[in-house]
Amino acid sequence: MSKTQQYPLLANPNLRLHGPVNHAMYDQFRGGLECAPEEGAIVIALTTLGGDPELARTMGDDVRLLREQTGREILFLGKQAVYSAGATFMSYFPREHRFLTQGTRLMIHERQMSQTINLNGPLRSCVATLKAKLHEIEHSILIEEEGFRGIAEQSDVDFETIREKAPENWYIEAEEARKLGLILDVI
Repeated sequence: MSKTQQYPLLANPNLRLHGPVNHAMYDQFRGGLECAPEEGAIVIALTTLGGDPELARTMGDDVRLLREQTGREILFLGKQAVYSAGATFMSYFPREHRFLTQGTRLMIHERQMSQTINLNGPLRSCVATLKAKLHEIEHSILIEEEGFRGIAEQSDVDFETIREKAPENWYIEAEEARKLGLILDVI
């Protein structure tokens, strides 16, 4: 029996999301959830090179709330590229509900920041500006690590390994992701 026969629901996802994780994708995601059948499993397919991690977390939280409210099974199907914010979104699905198609790659990395800090004014306000930026960075790291823990949960990869490999953009081929227990299966 082929994998597509073993998991027939994955052959025809209810939602097919592709492109950057941004407001347009979130609108498509919300619209797709509203149009999904009221009973049975929901399959969400995703192909992305990344995008806004906070929107990925918002989409993931919508999935979590729907699952908790209805008890419905919601499956993740990554196709070809599940990078950055896509991996963050995947982290909201239990491992047994995560699938990748053959040849798909996950990419897990640290959040990025590119900013110039302009200090201008009284010295105390300069200190406050620097402290505010430091707090933003520290809390962004904590949020990032929540996603790393979600990816690692129920897998054979521990949080520390993900945190260690993330600065170098960790690419994981679908079959390797299965062997590491990051997903249930490759179809």
